Amino acid sequence: MAYLTYKGYFGSIEPQLDDNKLYGKLLFIRDLVTYEADTLAELKKEFEASVDAYLEDCEELGREPDKPCKGTFNVRIPPELHRKIVLAAGDKSLNQFVREVLEEKLAHNG
Repeated sequence: MAYLTYKGYFGSIEPQLDDNKLYGKLLFIRDLVTYEADTLAELKKEFEASVDAYLEDCEELGREPDKPCKGTFNVRIPPELHRKIVLAAGDKSLNQFVREVLEEKLAHNG
């Protein structure tokens, strides 16, 4: 999947066949920020303007903007798998063990 990127934010590109427009929204954040345009070049400009406006709005409201991919996420797993991971981690923290397993998996999948 292709994403627009700007200032660390990711945006979707979605065609709407009914009205021949392109739509998108900021991805991987909780706040809803959308944009639309007629061409891909215009959509990129609207995406960047939306990111800038979002950051400005957050600053004016005195709140921290939501950041995509902050480095933390919750994973729900069955208790038996949790126990196996704890035992496999040995003297490593779960964070360190899981990070290493994920890095290894990604290295093998390119």
